[in-house]
Amino acid sequence: MTVAKGLIFAGIGLIVIGLIIWGGSKLGISFGKLPGDVHIQKEKVSFYFPIMTSIIVSIVLTILINLIFWLFKK
Repeated sequence: MTVAKGLIFAGIGLIVIGLIIWGGSKLGISFGKLPGDVHIQKEKVSFYFPIMTSIIVSIVLTILINLIFWLFKK
């Protein structure tokens, strides 16, 4: 893969991620504070673990990477 193709696919990936975040905010979904994310706050300690956000990011990246590999096989 040439550098130019890599930059094009990276740009397309960033556009897709931006559209997903923008679309989620239009639907009232705050990316990073989804239902299923763990947030525990005590007096002096705060713990946040974005489980659902991690799962969604993983699924989206898996689809994008598989799409890129599928495009290069042709």
